[in-house]
Amino acid sequence: MAKAENMQPMHQMMGYDRTITMFSPDGRLLQVEYAKKTVRQGSTAIAMACSDGIVLVTDKRVIDSLVVPEAVEKIWQIDEHIGATASGILSDARVLIERAQLKAQQHRITYDSPIDTLTIVKDICDLKQICTQSGGLRPFGVSILVAGIDNHTPRLYETDPTGIYFQYKATVIGEGEVEVEEILHKEYKPELTIEEGFKLSLRALKKVLGDNFKIERIDAAYITIKEKKFKKFSKEKIEKTAAETKEKKKK
Repeated sequence: MAKAENMQPMHQMMGYDRTITMFSPDGRLLQVEYAKKTVRQGSTAIAMACSDGIVLVTDKRVIDSLVVPEAVEKIWQIDEHIGATASGILSDARVLIERAQLKAQQHRITYDSPIDTLTIVKDICDLKQICTQSGGLRPFGVSILVAGIDNHTPRLYETDPTGIYFQYKATVIGEGEVEVEEILHKEYKPELTIEEGFKLSLRALKKVLGDNFKIERIDAAYITIKEKKFKKFSKEKIEKTAAETKEKKKK
């Protein structure tokens, strides 16, 4: 009888991760925590605000030689002055990004002016938060880095599956989060240019990926304060910069 009583709490605990609307006795929403773990298993994405703009660098994790690397999209343009990247379930990211793109277009048509980055972030997070408190739904298993230029100022935000967001100077999500974050804490400075930030990001990805680092796996973009135009780095530019970081390491 005593044994059965001891087993009962364990049996009851098993039910708390079955639904999103139920808190565990210690105040946790287990489904949300599982969604955050999904993000940590996703491919690494890095973003940083630089002195002359924003840079986004990510691992597309293309491991099948039959896949066309250029067809795999991991960095998206939301508006002329806003870009985003993600880690986790990319199909979830695609839905949220398309929603953000639509909102940006509607804002331009309605007000004849570009939308600010924070409004995009809040709209994404509002939907994410709804999915943490409604029965029959599951949380979005993705974190999104949203970066843009607002009034000549670089803005970088990170959103997670809970629906919360924070503004960062530099941040990383995905499987290489711990290693890259350590590098960013040591080497990132707000005075870095886009070029320098790009090199730092590639160097960090090289450390995380090791022998798996390949140019085909890298996707990168930037937005300058001067032009406020989202642009992708070409494959040739990525290859050249990666070679320069390798040479610097040898010296």
